[in-house]
Amino acid sequence: MFVDQVKIYVKGGDGGNGMVAFRREKYVPKGGPAGGDGGKGANVVFEVAEGLRTLMDFRYQRHFKAPRGEHGMSKNQHGKNSKDMIVKVPPGTVVIDANTQEVIADLVEHGQQAIIAKGGRGGRGNSRFATPANPAPELSENGEPGQDRDVILELKLLADVGLVGFPSVGKSTLLSVVSSAKPKIAEYHFTTIVPNLGMVETEDGRSFVMADLPGLIEGASEGVGLGHQFLRHIERTRVIVHVIDMAAMEGRDPFEDFLTINKELKEYNLRLTERPQIIVANKMDMPDAEENLQKFKEQLNEDYPIFPISAVTRKGLRELLYAVADKIEETPEFPLEHEEEETGIHRVLYKHEADPEAFTITREPDGSFVVSGEKVEKLFKMTDFSREESVRRFSRQLRGLGVDDALRQRGATDGDIVKLLEFEFEFIE
Repeated sequence: MFVDQVKIYVKGGDGGNGMVAFRREKYVPKGGPAGGDGGKGANVVFEVAEGLRTLMDFRYQRHFKAPRGEHGMSKNQHGKNSKDMIVKVPPGTVVIDANTQEVIADLVEHGQQAIIAKGGRGGRGNSRFATPANPAPELSENGEPGQDRDVILELKLLADVGLVGFPSVGKSTLLSVVSSAKPKIAEYHFTTIVPNLGMVETEDGRSFVMADLPGLIEGASEGVGLGHQFLRHIERTRVIVHVIDMAAMEGRDPFEDFLTINKELKEYNLRLTERPQIIVANKMDMPDAEENLQKFKEQLNEDYPIFPISAVTRKGLRELLYAVADKIEETPEFPLEHEEEETGIHRVLYKHEADPEAFTITREPDGSFVVSGEKVEKLFKMTDFSREESVRRFSRQLRGLGVDDALRQRGATDGDIVKLLEFEFEFIE
């Protein structure tokens, strides 16, 4: 089974908690605070593995949670950092953030890696908070929560050549005779429901990857038939080989077929029409094919190379493959639509992320105030509420962020209930 799009959940490991500890051994002068920091949580890293061809594995495992860092220990011992969680993906995988639709990474080459969810840093132990004014703080941080997000993985095949054409024009047959691929071939529409890849080698030793893509019908760019799924795979190809049934065995006009398919390619993505096209006049061993070819050439006013072949009798294949190999050599790789030209070879782009809004305040029907926001929630999760000193530090941090003033402006008075995540506080003037 070929799977080419899945949605999964990834979460970086939380940082380990810092520790509150003191040294009081008899012969250790100036013992003092000795709580170690927590270790860093693991990142979730996607890595390209050449052997994979489909996203099938992600059908069965959709949650990837990286391990957390080890907690800090006494005697200033730092908790252990967690090892990154490596998730293998096939070459040609595009990773998209499900909420923002932003492309996080485009993974192409074997061994290429991208961090998809960052692990949290470890919390600081109490020895980090010692100051001359407070030499023995009973204060430590919890680890920072790891980043979590839903991502969509899309597989865009890494074929150099894409075979396009109506169903049943002989694309699968062509692929099966020029490569060792064994696609399912039959006399009905939509035999090819999944893209078939084949490695083709010419007699002079050049090789390229050819993909027989699912048959395209009118309306594919709007998602009819196997529409979008098919067109997604052709985006990466360098050369389009347009196979036409010159014997018109299905009763359609070859020239009309040609125009229809090109119209679909244009409507889906204008960049596809920039690719060089080679026309293959297939089924030339059938009656009427010669006449139809002459008529086709007269109607075609553009300068496309045309190769009359018969995939069944293998006539004309050698010249076609040489022409395709030449065309690939002179055609540069096309960047995808969303790719910045300057991202260099590796196509993993870490953008600077703007600071999220510190907090927002809303009101519930019962009159209580709800404080939410990435920054304030992170501070809350990193606070150890079992210690008085940590709680006092948290309230100072809120005041520093301007939460107190904002609540006053919204009309909060003494004794009002303020909610943050699943906890409730009283507002005290």
